[in-house]
Amino acid sequence: MSPITAVLIGAGARGQVYANYARQHPEELRIAAVAEPRPDRRALLCDGFDIPQEMRFETWEPLLEKPRLADAALICTMDGLHTAPALAALEKGYHILLEKPMSSSEAECRAIARAAAQSKRVLCVCHVLRYTPFFGTLKALADSGEAGELASITQIENVAFWHYAHSFVRGNWRSAAQSSPMLLQKSCHDMDLLLWLMGRRCTAVSSFGSLRYFDVAHAPADAPPRCTDGCPHAKTCVYDARRLYLNGNTGWPVDMLTTDLTPQGIEQALREGPYGRCVYRCDNDVVDRQVVNLEFEGGALASFTMTAFTTDAARQLKLTGTKAQIEADMERGTILLHRFGESAAQQIPVRQPRQSDSYGHGGGDYFLMRDFVRAVRSGGAENRTDAAVSLQGHLICFAAEESRTRRCVVPM
Repeated sequence: MSPITAVLIGAGARGQVYANYARQHPEELRIAAVAEPRPDRRALLCDGFDIPQEMRFETWEPLLEKPRLADAALICTMDGLHTAPALAALEKGYHILLEKPMSSSEAECRAIARAAAQSKRVLCVCHVLRYTPFFGTLKALADSGEAGELASITQIENVAFWHYAHSFVRGNWRSAAQSSPMLLQKSCHDMDLLLWLMGRRCTAVSSFGSLRYFDVAHAPADAPPRCTDGCPHAKTCVYDARRLYLNGNTGWPVDMLTTDLTPQGIEQALREGPYGRCVYRCDNDVVDRQVVNLEFEGGALASFTMTAFTTDAARQLKLTGTKAQIEADMERGTILLHRFGESAAQQIPVRQPRQSDSYGHGGGDYFLMRDFVRAVRSGGAENRTDAAVSLQGHLICFAAEESRTRRCVVPM
């Protein structure tokens, strides 16, 4: 069976991850063309896949103006730039893998969902956590009835202090206007998971959150605009850019700074680019912690906390039912079922992905791409996160942002 073919629109971090499946499994997926505005990123990916010069594009428009070049389009642009290429690709007849969030606009999310339904094409939104063995096991346990009827879910997303500083203070997602509100960008995964695990419709949302710490009010008076400007606090500041990026690592997140991963290249990127800035003197405005409360049909409840102020980058959950409680820790890969009246909890085995499969999100990146290829071949049978499903989690994010800013409960 010949591989399916795909065009890649956006060759940044996520685009590289999804394209990597074609490198691992050329018998299943082949990259036929690339659109990416940054010359160094475009050349890096195109050279790696031997993309001919005539199939290398600076922007997506000339690529999608051509007669359809492939079976599918992998759309991995910035959040606010998803809608136009997604709608154009659907009109051309491409199947679509769309990076989350679908859009930073509720109206555009709805437009994408409508267009996908009308097109009869596969449109898979990249909620990679649904594809992990960990959350697949947790969902099966929740559905099994072992814990009885679900009464509540508590979920915490520990972003990690360094990850938050990288992506949401210095990085591409620091501004709600330029990308998306924090909950939509980082945690639409989690709203999707809560809906999936609960298995019923959300009826009301409330939320609180703000930017509390990463601002000029918390900057030491003698801290310069850049860590590379001779900051007197470099030895004690955990956010010092040289400490975070000049430590021998050349993988993520360091490879997001530059394609020149020599110490000299990284140093230059810190002096000239956004990642060398003092975390207290950036132009960021997204929240650094937020809580969301959800009410579901039948009275079940969920609470979600996203916080920057953690040492670990992990998701932890507690599901309470009428017969038992379930505790789950994604980072540790552990799921415990503790039946009421029993002294000890039962550890539920979680199949660990093979090393070759686990190149991100607990294997979710790999299994998402595997199932997307299968969905394209089957006409959608393997698609767990189509646009209509994904839209429901997005709508919760928009409602939570309304609740946070207006300080009110928002009915769904």
